[in-house]
Amino acid sequence: MLLLSCIFALPVHSESLTVATEGSYAPFSYIDEHGELAGFDVDIAHALCAEMKVACQVQAAPWESLIPGLEAGRFDMVVASMARTDERALRVDFSDHYYRTHSVFASRSGRFTVTSPEALAGRRITTGRGTIQADFLQANYPASTLLLADDTAQALELLKQGEAELILSDTIHLLDFLESPEGRGFDYVGDPVASEMLKAEARIAVRKHNHALLARINEALTSLRLNGRYDQINRKHLPFSVY
Repeated sequence: MLLLSCIFALPVHSESLTVATEGSYAPFSYIDEHGELAGFDVDIAHALCAEMKVACQVQAAPWESLIPGLEAGRFDMVVASMARTDERALRVDFSDHYYRTHSVFASRSGRFTVTSPEALAGRRITTGRGTIQADFLQANYPASTLLLADDTAQALELLKQGEAELILSDTIHLLDFLESPEGRGFDYVGDPVASEMLKAEARIAVRKHNHALLARINEALTSLRLNGRYDQINRKHLPFSVY
């Protein structure tokens, strides 16, 4: 009986993970009408933590602070629609993908029909700093004026205010904007851009060489796909499959 009492008296240690997301990238991460962090990425983060049976604190952070915060140990995971690039892979490790997307230009309706580098020479184009879209524009649109914003929300503000004439961003995020009241009068320009530089598969980032956590995340992602939870989250936020 004494032995049993001692066993129940042992402290219970519950693992806790800090997860970072951007918070200004609807429908993936944003602050809702109740002032709460919400979105596809946020729900995926919580679902992953539940699958791994760990406590989870999800917090918003500026895009450019995500990888430095991970390296400094302020975050354990980044679930922020981040694509793997060679440069990022030198600093962090990435999970299997958890959704795919394409990039497309948008502008005021009827302003542009062609988006080749020649057609947009001298035009003001915006996108988020440190994104694959920024890398693509810097490599392929040298004759355009690039306005690199702190994040996509700020880039959309530049577009709405007329400081930028076009934006290059992923189709899903722009769909959310175009279907909103403030997106009236704007539209996609042409088809999604066909480029290997813009082949985007969103992945979860962890600190370099944290193989154990990465394996658990990949296993949890597979479980979410098999048990239907992933599809529930997908349908909640988007009208089509992004896997």
